[in-house]
Amino acid sequence: MPANKRLIIGACGQIGTDLTITLREKYGIDNVVTVDLREPDHLLKEGHHEKLDALNPEDIKVVLKKHEIAEVYLLAAMLSATGEKNPAMAWHINTQSLVNLLELAHEGYIQKLFWPSSIAVFGPGARKYDCPQESTGEPSTIYGMSKHAGESLCNYYHKKFVVDVRSLRYPGLIGHRSLPGGGTTDYAVDIFHAALKDHYYTCFLEQATTLPMMYMPDAVRAAMELMEAPAAKIEVRKSYNLSAMSFAPQEIAASIKQFVPGFTIDYAPD
Repeated sequence: MPANKRLIIGACGQIGTDLTITLREKYGIDNVVTVDLREPDHLLKEGHHEKLDALNPEDIKVVLKKHEIAEVYLLAAMLSATGEKNPAMAWHINTQSLVNLLELAHEGYIQKLFWPSSIAVFGPGARKYDCPQESTGEPSTIYGMSKHAGESLCNYYHKKFVVDVRSLRYPGLIGHRSLPGGGTTDYAVDIFHAALKDHYYTCFLEQATTLPMMYMPDAVRAAMELMEAPAAKIEVRKSYNLSAMSFAPQEIAASIKQFVPGFTIDYAPD
């Protein structure tokens, strides 16, 4: 029987949780396998799960063969705010995990690979509005640098080895199924939890700092549509720009106050 299952590496994170649920709804629980260093919570308890490290390609190879995997979503990463606390570790995790999967695809173990990039590839010199697909890079965080390098790796492996790798530059993502994972835009998730629990939030961004955001179901849909597209239609093998909405902390705080009247916020810019 030909391989037709999907593997999600880093399935217990923000994107992974929603993506796993949505893929299982569409393709069936038995056709979506999850991998993470953590044990799955109640949302992902059903279905096949393997506890392993994305930095160990031999273990991943075993899972690929065991479950007859065709497509892989590589979501394991150390995000921007967390990465600044340990730049060397962030670089290693973010780049080596991608190289491992690109090599496995090159060796024929994976038919199709999805890897998310980020708006973090754009530094202070990037155009703030209508940012073009090819724009000034110069990322200012180690996370952004690792994503910038990762895009080049994807393009290289596609051109040199015809690896079918696909990518999207995600903005900040807002979802309710999992806790924030340490990204700069994750304040927009954390603030809801703080509002419900403490009726108070200290934001590490200035109140008028506007960042691009996206609702998690839209981010998941975009990834699935990209993976379902015919290979001949994929013209960009670095990463596609992807956008939805933009807002500042003061705007989301004002919206929360409509539902949590006693909510207060202060700002301690990092």
